[in-house]
Amino acid sequence: MATIHIDGKPYEVEADDNLLHACLSLGFDLPYFCWHPALGSVGACRQCAVKQFRDENDRQGRIVMSCMTPATDGTFLSIDDPEARAFRAGVIEYLMTNHPHDCPVCEEGGHCHLQDMTVMTGHVARRYRFTKRTHLNQYLGPFVNHEMNRCIACYRCVRYYKDYAGGTDLGVFGTAANVYFGRETDGVLESEFAGNLTEVCPTGVFTDKTHGEHYTRKWDLQFAPSVCQHCALGCNVSPGERYGEIRRIENRYNGSVNHYFLCDRGRFGYGFVNRKDRPRRALARRDGERRAVAPGEALAHAANLLKSARRAIGIGSPRASLEANFALRALVGAENFFDGHAALEGALVARAVQILRQGQVRIPSLRVMEHADAVLVLGEDVTNTAPRIALALRQAARGKQAALAAERHIPAWQAAALADIGQQQKNPIFVATVDATRIDDLAVETLREAPDNLARLGFAVAHAIDPNAPAVAGLAAPLAAAAQRIAQTLLAAERPLVVSGTGCGSACVLEAAANVACALKARGKKVELALAVPEVNSIGAALLQPADAAAHDLEHALQLLASGAADVAVVLENDLYRRAPRTRVEAALKNARLIVLDHQMTATAEAAEVVLPAGSFAEDDGTVVNHEGRAQRYFQVYDPTYYDAGAAVRPGWAWLMDLRAQLHQIAPDWGHFDAVTAATAQAFPELARIVEAAPNARFRLRGLRIAREPHRYSGRTAMRAHLSVHEPRAPQDPDSALAYSMEGHHGYEAGERPAALTPYAWAPGWNSPQAWNKFQAEVGGHLRTGDAGVRLFEPLAHSTSQGYFARVPEAFVPQPGVWRHVPLWHIYGSEEQSARAAPVAELAPKPYVALNPADAQTLGVGENMLLDVSLPGTALRLPLKLKPALPRGLVGLPAGLAGMPYVAPGTAVQLSRVNVA
Repeated sequence: MATIHIDGKPYEVEADDNLLHACLSLGFDLPYFCWHPALGSVGACRQCAVKQFRDENDRQGRIVMSCMTPATDGTFLSIDDPEARAFRAGVIEYLMTNHPHDCPVCEEGGHCHLQDMTVMTGHVARRYRFTKRTHLNQYLGPFVNHEMNRCIACYRCVRYYKDYAGGTDLGVFGTAANVYFGRETDGVLESEFAGNLTEVCPTGVFTDKTHGEHYTRKWDLQFAPSVCQHCALGCNVSPGERYGEIRRIENRYNGSVNHYFLCDRGRFGYGFVNRKDRPRRALARRDGERRAVAPGEALAHAANLLKSARRAIGIGSPRASLEANFALRALVGAENFFDGHAALEGALVARAVQILRQGQVRIPSLRVMEHADAVLVLGEDVTNTAPRIALALRQAARGKQAALAAERHIPAWQAAALADIGQQQKNPIFVATVDATRIDDLAVETLREAPDNLARLGFAVAHAIDPNAPAVAGLAAPLAAAAQRIAQTLLAAERPLVVSGTGCGSACVLEAAANVACALKARGKKVELALAVPEVNSIGAALLQPADAAAHDLEHALQLLASGAADVAVVLENDLYRRAPRTRVEAALKNARLIVLDHQMTATAEAAEVVLPAGSFAEDDGTVVNHEGRAQRYFQVYDPTYYDAGAAVRPGWAWLMDLRAQLHQIAPDWGHFDAVTAATAQAFPELARIVEAAPNARFRLRGLRIAREPHRYSGRTAMRAHLSVHEPRAPQDPDSALAYSMEGHHGYEAGERPAALTPYAWAPGWNSPQAWNKFQAEVGGHLRTGDAGVRLFEPLAHSTSQGYFARVPEAFVPQPGVWRHVPLWHIYGSEEQSARAAPVAELAPKPYVALNPADAQTLGVGENMLLDVSLPGTALRLPLKLKPALPRGLVGLPAGLAGMPYVAPGTAVQLSRVNVA
């Protein structure tokens, strides 16, 4: 610690901070542009000037840039010194000479760091009356809009995009004061994290194009604390709503998870909430025709189906909340509940949960992954299955720069110095996958093998680390040598990390990764094991399953329906056609009657006799459990009936509660959301702490609810003028401590608002995303009231594990004329909900079949030629994509894309050339 003196008062700060970081952490308002907590200091903008004095007797002092000055013990400085204030005001005035006077029409207005800093410096009039420099703008794709005339040349964008996110197609062109930030030519930004430019940029150069299509000022949006729905990492988000539509997604800071950044799928994939073809009325089939009916009639019809059933089963969903899945389980009984994962997928998630439960090694948060100094990625294409992990691994690789700088006593915030010292040096990352990945540029070594061979590699690495781990017989010499190199590197590291997951469809790969982590722990290493699972609540859904989970997978449910043992199924937020072959689903549904609860009109909903419109994440409250076992709460953003009195959209758990009450002629079990959460926690000891994920609905701050709307929110009467000119009472929320109103608590004061109940970032004078500084115990660190969520699993001091996994698979050998299927995941298109958003669908690839060029040569086919693909129960005709990295004997099919059927990993596939006359 160090004592510094600011305007005559002493303060204790971290000795390795710079003065800007220290002042902001203490709560002072000090303007800046080029500095960012995640990017470090370069001193480019000169906006953070303060006056530094030699000692308490110095009256003259000198102007220094606070972001480039260390907070050493005994430092004396002044923020309010007249000369420092004049210097900062002068910098703003110079920046404004070329900045357009377009705040009223700029999409960044009211959300703009430049506006905040201009007001902070007191700049109120412009003296420059001459021609401004102008630029042409570029097309950067469907996500990000470009308006180069607003640039102040702070260099944040390229530092983030190139240095932090690893992008290569956006840079700075020109010299001195005439510079241009963009691509060499128009085109879609290649980075999967380009959308963060909209928050990194302090002006309106890069803005959210999806928001611009239905633009609303930040102060006119209604927000709620939420969790991204598009993978299992649980990034925190702030969805903003107006007129019953989600207008944008902003990053919601969580110091343990995503902190400042999201992937583009999470930021721009919200369009499924706004689709016009969503079911918003209850639907029932009468005389062979489906029609809209009153909610009571739909419930009565569904109850009659259940009453007349020989056996009714419930199929839950890994994209539905714990509470909704539990309510379904309560309706049909534990013995009739299935969590909704595809059969193999469910087994893989169950194995991941088993590893979590054993508690041998810690499952890291995203923030912890960034500090690893050696990484093995085994079998998982993380950019496409769990994108934010890929960004975390980039920071782990860059950590070598900070380590080299520390040896020379250079602080980690000196960004330019770190880059000069580190040059191209990186912490070692090994990437062993079935195909090339977007993080191969980080790797010291890449290996491409079939899933079984990847597992054998992992088992061999574990054995090389700890001879007590199972050995691998007959391992090919190149893999054996690679295993030794990986083992030696991981053993030499202080914070090794193993990353794997369910993506390649192999339980043996998961087990091998667990063995590597356990072997490192046995050798005394502080190791972390990250396992990517498919969906937002995959872990939570699996935790609701009994010990004999195999008897409760989707395949068993379909067998019950196909055999007639069960004749009614209640399906919760699940499209069965995405999780089993079409012929298998159609055989199961042929004589069964379906009750579907969903917010999308899926193929399964089309086949239903009753459709009950469930709320999406924006219209519902729920708890989900991410990959690390962190339970987090998302809250309803808006009441869908406020703009449409006829809408029947309700939370899934509420529909199921009323259906159970009607079926058994009893009073509803749970009167509000907290009650169903408590019932879930009581029924499952492992979930007991989910009640701690967020304060309950009775929570108040200074007697007030938390306001969902900023205090300048306007137009409530006008929004419903087409319905009535009389403004109704704001909707009441019995299920949370949040208010559908600007009336309520807005404060950010330390120790007050819990992180789980913070809908958006705002503080007096801070309207941009940099307002999160005011909520943090230390800028860039954890939130003052603790990060949102509660971990359900922690490593045990004395593990109760049964030891190493011992099921080493046989080596994969290609078979002539038969190829083994491996799923190829795509960040855009593979995930069900985001694929329904138009901008994401625009970037999704078309269906294809992938082969190694040598295999293609044996078939006499080339790039883009058509192949007939024979699968069990179906056949496809697809264009060929050649993938040199894909091992021979494997055929890759894109998972989840529109037009692609479900194909289980490992399925035997036959291929033949299409002869065109």
